[in-house]
Amino acid sequence: MTASPRRLTVLGSTGSVGISTLDVVARHPERYRITALTGNGQIDRLVEQCQRFLPAYAVLADPERLPLLRDRLASAGLERIKALAGPEALEMVASLPEVDAVMASIVGAAGMRPTLAAARAGKQVLLANKETLVMAGQLFMDAAREGGATLLPIDSEHNAIYQCLPQPFTGEARRGVRRILLTASGGPFRTWETAQLHSVTPEQAVRHPNWSMGRKISVDSATLMNKGLEVIEARWLFDLERERISVVVHPQSVIHSMVEYVDGSVLAQLGNPDMRTPIAYGLAWPERIDAGVAPLDLFAVARLDFEAPDLVRFPCLGLAFAALERGGVAPAVLNAANEVAVEAFLTGRLGFTAIAELNEAVLARDWSGYDALQLDGLAAADAEARRLARARLD
Repeated sequence: MTASPRRLTVLGSTGSVGISTLDVVARHPERYRITALTGNGQIDRLVEQCQRFLPAYAVLADPERLPLLRDRLASAGLERIKALAGPEALEMVASLPEVDAVMASIVGAAGMRPTLAAARAGKQVLLANKETLVMAGQLFMDAAREGGATLLPIDSEHNAIYQCLPQPFTGEARRGVRRILLTASGGPFRTWETAQLHSVTPEQAVRHPNWSMGRKISVDSATLMNKGLEVIEARWLFDLERERISVVVHPQSVIHSMVEYVDGSVLAQLGNPDMRTPIAYGLAWPERIDAGVAPLDLFAVARLDFEAPDLVRFPCLGLAFAALERGGVAPAVLNAANEVAVEAFLTGRLGFTAIAELNEAVLARDWSGYDALQLDGLAAADAEARRLARARLD
């Protein structure tokens, strides 16, 4: 007897992870059905995806653009697809009773609430939105535990760690792990001198040497902030102390991360730098399916290099470790300031090296009066951090 297709909501379907998710889904039409697709600015792409996958719901983040989405769907003959918009609509499609799994790939703080809704509803959450754990790590993990959700990391590094850890990762198995090693490509400016970094342009920063990603995450990769956010994410995903999380620069991006055991063994997960591999792993877990990714040719790779990260040239990574050690709302504050800083950089209002300076200035404030275990407290800290960051820009 053939199992029923799994029903999916894809949060952020028009972004790079969402597009890769739908590519994997299209390769296995007998296994998956799309219940809901959500997007933000790219309405034409969202309508094209609706034409191909025929979801029950199409959702926009911005309610003001809902009439345009409805017109485009009607013009395409897709009136039966229910068009919705706004934060409540995103949370609704993330927690629909008929949905089995949710791909959480909305970039930034905007993805936190619908991802949290999916966890509370006990869904299988394919977590590609690192900001949810950065902003609300304890809150989110508690919600997933109480809701009975299954968390599967989709970031290539955390997915690699997950594959290399013993399951279940408890008791004796946990004591056998000395540390995890998150690999970083080093970004496009890995070999640049400090003086050169002052003149970096947005066009240079978004050209990642190995991965095809959106503009914001590409800039974060160039500053190493993305790796810093992944450190915070790893702390919550795997319940490990900061001392048991290390970062290793690996320019080839072939080893996606490693786990070091107390007996001296190191297990690594290797593959071509293509997000469809961890996506397919999450979609089919605990099975394996074809992702459309070419096999890794070790002879073509020829060599694997490793370096320690340079926290002087790339201070954003050090700021992330500092925020993790401070705890409370500090990671949420750092994330909020960074989103403002990166947006300003991409629009020509801030220099590349000033991203870290702005982040450091906002993080340095006293944030002890905000409750990290309440959404309202996190939202207030997030809003205040953004206000302070914008004030410094002005």
